[in-house]
Amino acid sequence: MDQPSPLRPIIGVGTVIFRDHSVLLVRRRQPPKAGEWSLPGGRQEWGESVAQAAVREITEETGVKVTLLGLVDVVDLLPDAGAPYHLTLINLAARWTMGEPAAGDDAADARFWPLDALPGTDLWDETRRVIHKARALFPAAHDLGAGPAEPLGAPPAPSEASGEAAPSSRKDRP
Repeated sequence: MDQPSPLRPIIGVGTVIFRDHSVLLVRRRQPPKAGEWSLPGGRQEWGESVAQAAVREITEETGVKVTLLGLVDVVDLLPDAGAPYHLTLINLAARWTMGEPAAGDDAADARFWPLDALPGTDLWDETRRVIHKARALFPAAHDLGAGPAEPLGAPPAPSEASGEAAPSSRKDRP
């Protein structure tokens, strides 16, 4: 399915990846948002959990390894608000664990930006808001003096017998 259906939303994932006092952004090579900086992410594929989609997209676009920390926010782009389709973006937070970013897949560039010096006009306001929210929700992920951030836990794997997702070991956050 290459073209989005006007009758079904597209589910996308994006991840705020912290390393020290910086965040990983990619410059988009293709529309929408070609030439703009954004969070690593993309469409969730059939049979993937949100966590699996996030890790796959991070690997494809940047090559870095991360520890997922949890949900930051959900952003809806609706057709009646000017978008040409219905897009639901599920944004997670993560902590960088290894590797230097290298642009891959549909990214023209990938690099860490200091949290106090994010790109100006080439960064969507909603992305900036999600980064600030992630920073508030997961201070230990970017503040070296705050102690370790609690990982999200392993994404649930499909059960061999039923094909259903196994229960997650993640504890609910307040």
